Amino acid sequence: MTKLTTHCLDTFSGKPARGVKVEVYSISGKKEKLNSTILNNNGRSDKPLLEGDNFKEGQYELVFFIGDYFKNLTNLPKTPFLNEVVVRFGVSKAKEHYHVPLLVSPWSYSTYRGS
Repeated sequence: MTKLTTHCLDTFSGKPARGVKVEVYSISGKKEKLNSTILNNNGRSDKPLLEGDNFKEGQYELVFFIGDYFKNLTNLPKTPFLNEVVVRFGVSKAKEHYHVPLLVSPWSYSTYRGS
């Protein structure tokens, strides 16, 4: 169960946000990029973002490249309201499954710790 996963739901069109690029960073100490993925047709990564010994207690950051995603779906201004959505969170029990989803539109987002 030791892993980090995500999914992204497009609340603008009511569908999974397929094709969104997501990067994960460790921000405990020096910021370090740990992984990058493109979400599948279900708005999920095909594999966990981190798992096993690579998933440790500490501070993390997920970056969802939402501006690129919505530019392909709708007519956004040259400078979109949301471009990169950054979700920072802490992991205190690395032996547990941490699921960090994103619900997003071109103008808003929310997140939570899922299961």
